[in-house]
Amino acid sequence: MKILGISGSLRENSFNTALLRTARKLAPVGMEIEIADLTGIPPYNEDVYAYGFPAAVETFRGQIAAANGLLIATPEYNYSYSGVLKNAIDWASRPPEQPFNGKAVAMMGASAGRLGTARAQYHLRQVFVFLNGHVVNKPEVMVGGAGQAFDAKGTLLDDGAKELIGQLLVSLQDMSGRMASA
Repeated sequence: MKILGISGSLRENSFNTALLRTARKLAPVGMEIEIADLTGIPPYNEDVYAYGFPAAVETFRGQIAAANGLLIATPEYNYSYSGVLKNAIDWASRPPEQPFNGKAVAMMGASAGRLGTARAQYHLRQVFVFLNGHVVNKPEVMVGGAGQAFDAKGTLLDDGAKELIGQLLVSLQDMSGRMASA
């Protein structure tokens, strides 16, 4: 099973990218997690889209289409998910053949605040209702106090969060399997 990991942060030492690397280590047998690179995706511009998708967007759309499911790790900015993630989703969701349609989607996130990424994930869920993505509801993985939850190398220290990530991956695997057989 091929899962595409998408981090809503471009920061080199991103806690959310670190969550995706943790997920790779915790992936159930038979699950491979590839992490998308959003750094080359330009700001969405309808004039640019009129001439076709930029190469980085084509790559991202192809990765989404080829994946059995998506694992999104988003920070929380101003009570919502990041502009980087919004921009990537906006580009990828343009016609033709919007690649999120019918895709299993799991979410998690880390932030400095005590609520983790609760509000960001709820907003992101709303987006996937429109895109017809099938969101994994449980467990919710929201790592608060991220500065203390990771060591200097980006290793997640929170065993409870690791356990939830493992459970989330099993739920994503199950939902992805159901979507493939539907």
